[in-house]
Amino acid sequence: MHTLSKYTKFIPYLYFLSVIIYWFTTINKSDGISAYPILLFGIPFLWQLIKPSRKLNFSLGIIFVCLSSYLILAYLFDLLNIIHWTETSKKLLFYGGILVVGNFVMSLWIVKNSIRKVF
Repeated sequence: MHTLSKYTKFIPYLYFLSVIIYWFTTINKSDGISAYPILLFGIPFLWQLIKPSRKLNFSLGIIFVCLSSYLILAYLFDLLNIIHWTETSKKLLFYGGILVVGNFVMSLWIVKNSIRKVF
């Protein structure tokens, strides 16, 4: 059980790396070489796996909590019909909902790790 709790702090970074790799492969199928800059987003998460830094950890957590909160606000506006979305946008919002919630939870996990635990 101790080894399991030892490696749980890496789950958010692996989650974000898997999302970035999925995003890259999806864009790479349609756009080709122009998708390679997407891989640059994975560098901070990969760095945290190799050589953890408390400051980078906290920064990543706060940045992604803010971005996820912004996306959650978009969902609230959709539910309250404040903004009228096109049908294509609504479809994208529906399918991206799980991703937004996952990003928010993993971002909070990163912030929690940077506040409570020493890397």
